[in-house]
Amino acid sequence: MKMKRFKLCALCMLSIGLGQWAYAQSERSTLPKFQAKDIPAQCDAKIADVKSKLAEFAKIKLKNNAPAGNVLAKWDQIFAEFEDFYGPINLMSNVDPDAALRKAAEDCEVKISQFQTEVYQDAKLYQQIKKTKANNEIDSKYRQDILDGFEDTGVQLSAEKQARLKVILDELTKIQQEYARNIRDNPEKLEFTPAELKGLPESYIANLKKNEKGNYLLGFDYPEYRPFMELADSDDARKRYQIAYTRRGTEKNLVLLKQAIDLRYELAQLFGKTSYADWALKNRMAQNPETVNKFLKDVHNTVAPLEQKEVQTLREFKAKTLNIPVEKAEINRWSEAYWSEKLRQDKYKIDQEKMREYFPTQASQDWLFAISSQLYGIEFKPAKVDVWQDEVEYYDVIDKQTGQLLGGLYMDKFPREGKYGHAAVWGVRGGSTLTQRKPISALVTNFNRKGLNSDELETFVHEFGHALHGILSNTRYASQSGTSVERDFVEAPSQMYEEWARRKETLSTLADYCKPACPRIDDELIAKLKAVKNYGRGLFYSRQTLYAQYDMALHTANALKTQPMDVWKNLEAQTALGYVPTTEFPGQFGHIMGGYQVGYYGYMWSEVLALDMLSAFGDNLNNPEVGARYRKTILSQGGQKKAEQLVVDFLGRAPDNKAFFQEITGQRN
Repeated sequence: MKMKRFKLCALCMLSIGLGQWAYAQSERSTLPKFQAKDIPAQCDAKIADVKSKLAEFAKIKLKNNAPAGNVLAKWDQIFAEFEDFYGPINLMSNVDPDAALRKAAEDCEVKISQFQTEVYQDAKLYQQIKKTKANNEIDSKYRQDILDGFEDTGVQLSAEKQARLKVILDELTKIQQEYARNIRDNPEKLEFTPAELKGLPESYIANLKKNEKGNYLLGFDYPEYRPFMELADSDDARKRYQIAYTRRGTEKNLVLLKQAIDLRYELAQLFGKTSYADWALKNRMAQNPETVNKFLKDVHNTVAPLEQKEVQTLREFKAKTLNIPVEKAEINRWSEAYWSEKLRQDKYKIDQEKMREYFPTQASQDWLFAISSQLYGIEFKPAKVDVWQDEVEYYDVIDKQTGQLLGGLYMDKFPREGKYGHAAVWGVRGGSTLTQRKPISALVTNFNRKGLNSDELETFVHEFGHALHGILSNTRYASQSGTSVERDFVEAPSQMYEEWARRKETLSTLADYCKPACPRIDDELIAKLKAVKNYGRGLFYSRQTLYAQYDMALHTANALKTQPMDVWKNLEAQTALGYVPTTEFPGQFGHIMGGYQVGYYGYMWSEVLALDMLSAFGDNLNNPEVGARYRKTILSQGGQKKAEQLVVDFLGRAPDNKAFFQEITGQRN
């Protein structure tokens, strides 16, 4: 998922004056339309408006131990109204078709980031929150969340250190934007001859552009890259594409990454921490680097032998297929996906391109709506609203029992130039029961228009889980809405939901939504898909562990002595497939430059919790009673409670990792 909510988003907005102020906002709320030329003035005006309201907030006379409720509500409301502006601005900087508007939105984000730092370094505002005393668990956690925000932004530092911290945070925002832009807006096209496309289906080739020489031009969008790496017979062509793909951030991004880790290290030093990881982890479930590194070591020790075994299996399969000695049957980084796909087709009779016939894109969406409706007691009703591009869809999400509008869902499913290139959900707007404010989620993917393979279906369900986490949130404060949970828990609800894209009891119903008719999933195909998934466990989890270990290595050492490419080469060289010379993965590792720094471990950490929570559903994923309990204890709670408490509330016990280690070794039923 793409976490794009500023800390400011955690804090919301109201005209000053304690007392009764709640207002009804039960009607649909949608996202505003922007013009590039208007954004600078709008941005300045919004920031000025919030400054004015905060100045009034700072003047409120509070005694020590003043009741927290009204003060927190006022604070929350201020920033909720601000979120109505910066939430859409943040989304548009990633998805709007107009490059000028994306740039204007990015420039506004820099101003917002600068303003955020000013707010959280303001000692008067800090003391206003500090004076309060909470009388319930929700207020207590929210109060502490706000205080943590101040303290993490240096409110208690000296004026000199505060000034330096402002510069660091400003520079990091600009660096992260430029890094993402270098990937997203890379116009490079690779030229391939018709012969180099041998092995790819006609349906894929028909959508490609040709140049005047009759050769095909391919960019870096996922729907072009992934099928090529799995199906193109030309080893040289795949190698060329794979190397270019890892370098699509260009050499500039390696420089930007180095600048970022140096600045993060300096930030940690300002707070007296030995590393950026020490600073970043203190408010997460893991709490410290030692816990994270032990977890990663345990996973690595479990999956490294499996990775070696799977690579050897591929070598033997390649040798048999080409009738060559095993010792000459190399498996490389650029050939692993190709030979894995060949093995899947041969051993398990699974052709991922053929799977698109089972999962037409529109039918998959209709099915996903239906299973979510049954599980959580909700409905999705399309509505015509202003959108940023013609193919974007909007839906009201309604509670079946009460008829109440719960929130809004935008869906932007297909690739286009300049759009964010992967799959993500933006929690554009947080909800609040105090103000009857309704949440909005925007789901962004880059799918094939005709159909999905089984991996892409899982991605769709995963991201939809994030969207529902936002929309089904029912929190007191907007800043605790939806995915405003600890970073190492945020993926858990979505990872749990992936199971609905794997089991016959749910998948078998997808064909009911196909127009025209499509093949129906049966027991045999489910067994094959499960076998395929189990086959690649070692390779997949070893790669995930590598990414997490690299992230931690960059952020636990003295960054000033660290060269990102050297660290990557050393770590990747120790894997079964080794390091490919001239590849530059760190220059396009968007997670560690887009909010997941010292957080990539969280994907597997969250999966521990996801698989444990899944156990509550047993053999009936469609059980609406369990779904209702899950909605109430997990999804509706947002960040009102600590993540571990949420899991305990749902399971009735402390979480454990048994199911996770069964999963990564392919032993889970």
